[in-house]
Amino acid sequence: MAHSKPKSDAPFLFPKCEASVLPDPSRFFSNHLLSNPLPTNSFFKNFTLGKGDQPEYFHPYLIKPAKSSLSISYPSLFHNSDFFHEVCKPNITISGSPVVDQSSRQTHQISSFSDLGVNLDFPSSNLRFLLVRGSPFITFSVSCNTITISTSHEFVSFCGNSLSTKYVAKLNNNQTWLIYASSPIKLTKHDNSSIRCRGEFSGLIRMAVLPNSKPDFEPVLDRFSRSYPVSGDADFTKPFTLEYKWEKRGHGDLLMLAHPLHLKLLSKDNESVTVLNNIKYKSIDGDLTGVIGDSWVLKPDTVPVTWHSLKGVKQDSPREEIISALIKDVISLNSSSPVSSWSYHYGKVIARAARLALIAEEVSYLHVIPEISKYLKDMIEPWLDGSFGPNSFVYDPKWGGIITVQGSRNAREDHGYGIYNNHHVHLGYFLYAIAVLVKIDPLWGERYRAHAYTLLADYMTLKCDGFDSTFPRLRCFDFFKLHSWAGGLTVFADGRNQVCPSEAVNAYYAAALLGLAYGDVHLVAAASTIMSLEIHASKMWWQVKEDKVMYPKDFTAKNRLVGVLWSTKRDSSLWFGDKEWKECRLGQQLLPLIPVSEVLFSDVKFVKQLVKWTLPALKRDGVKYGWKGFVYALESVYDKYEALQKIRGLHEFDDGNSLSNLLWWVHSRD
Repeated sequence: MAHSKPKSDAPFLFPKCEASVLPDPSRFFSNHLLSNPLPTNSFFKNFTLGKGDQPEYFHPYLIKPAKSSLSISYPSLFHNSDFFHEVCKPNITISGSPVVDQSSRQTHQISSFSDLGVNLDFPSSNLRFLLVRGSPFITFSVSCNTITISTSHEFVSFCGNSLSTKYVAKLNNNQTWLIYASSPIKLTKHDNSSIRCRGEFSGLIRMAVLPNSKPDFEPVLDRFSRSYPVSGDADFTKPFTLEYKWEKRGHGDLLMLAHPLHLKLLSKDNESVTVLNNIKYKSIDGDLTGVIGDSWVLKPDTVPVTWHSLKGVKQDSPREEIISALIKDVISLNSSSPVSSWSYHYGKVIARAARLALIAEEVSYLHVIPEISKYLKDMIEPWLDGSFGPNSFVYDPKWGGIITVQGSRNAREDHGYGIYNNHHVHLGYFLYAIAVLVKIDPLWGERYRAHAYTLLADYMTLKCDGFDSTFPRLRCFDFFKLHSWAGGLTVFADGRNQVCPSEAVNAYYAAALLGLAYGDVHLVAAASTIMSLEIHASKMWWQVKEDKVMYPKDFTAKNRLVGVLWSTKRDSSLWFGDKEWKECRLGQQLLPLIPVSEVLFSDVKFVKQLVKWTLPALKRDGVKYGWKGFVYALESVYDKYEALQKIRGLHEFDDGNSLSNLLWWVHSRD
């Protein structure tokens, strides 16, 4: 865990709060899990909210629970130039006969979960689904019950082997499904849409679709049908290394599926892994490729974490221009001025001020740093000691996390922070400012070390030790997709979502800086690794290059960036703006402008494509100067002097940006 102090101290730094807006986790989580902090942004979150009946994506299948059944969809893709999404139509539905037990829970329940999987129980029908992401099989156990396998299509043929341990079902939508049983089971076609079991069965059943109904895949699935995963862990064993370890049972080697980023990062030294390039399943995230092995090692790029620009402000640049802007920006700092009480906007304001201190260091104009330091203390301390009247941090013991007073009372307040929306983003800005202040004033840092690490642990807890846990493991980070999600405790039919991958990068960059400030090498290593994965994921799935073949051609032709990225959807629009607001899309995937931003947008060819695509949007009436600043910042990557002239003409800036910061960025470009 990313704590230097005992975990049990954490909640007492901030008062406990019973938030009225939070759902009751006991509806869907098994009782033995309720004493520990629970995941709030996980890949199975829809199973734990509302009626628990909205689908989640497990690669390659969409899984949709109902009261006493579970539906599986190998989804098709609907697409146009504005958005595309996976279509969830239940190809297969599995149900069991009701168990005569009045005490049985009538809804499904989460009986256990891991980094890469979840066990979904249906006590009313004695079914347990071992759902592990990236498995080409859906695996479930049956205990002394009969089962029904139905479809929303029709079964055109159904046959089994002589041992009654394997069946082949062909549907009229051209799909072929394979059914494997751990012991003989008598399955018969009841009618055109259902298959039933004759007599009770106890054992394990696995089902898999034949992608594109290719018959040559069937022997491969036969071969691996007897080895199945029950859970999966993701360990940051070394800097810039992530290792998957699946717990498997049965016999033989384990077959899993890798998405394109997995394949890119799979270590060449991982001799225990074999890639089957001929085994492909379709996915909204790109083709999923077969991989043999129950342990993978992923090696993301090493990304340097530095306080200042990677190459420094150029010696031939007019530092006086930066210093002049810096003086004006520092003079404007006033802790008594009105500022938003919402944690997101407040965080951006203090992070903006912290940037000024680091820019002052980089241009060797240190006179302003004491004034910046005083401003940061005046702004940050009220949030840490609870004296900021309009809002404050509090601890929620129900799910296990730091929320805010405003957010705890109204789910719409504080951008949904009270229901765990965007925790990494909000806290990332606070921790960036805190890290800089610790660097400037180490004595202050020691005084507030426990507070800083508590805020950090809300989204950066690496290990959970059961009885002594305060926060869930890496709250927002998705170990399979390798990026963070924002949505929190809200049901969405399209699954999880995230708009601003750059703010996720900033969250882990800020965590790494905090590690630098406190000399915490383990924190620096872990946070840097996650930051690198976020950068890889942003380039893979948010950035849409002209020659990108992963996405449909009509969408790629009209878009250089995804607006909102969902588990099962890619949208060109934003929460607050339509598809024509291209400058907002660009800004939301660049802000905040920090040293690591140049790694996020290191592909100059793509940057040119992106700016060319965005510039016409600036001609619309009402485009704000703040968004223009981000567009010009990227333009400076390849046309420094043209962009500089445009930046000099700006009169306003994003609340997390400044003229000093834009000039620093431009003058540190090649």
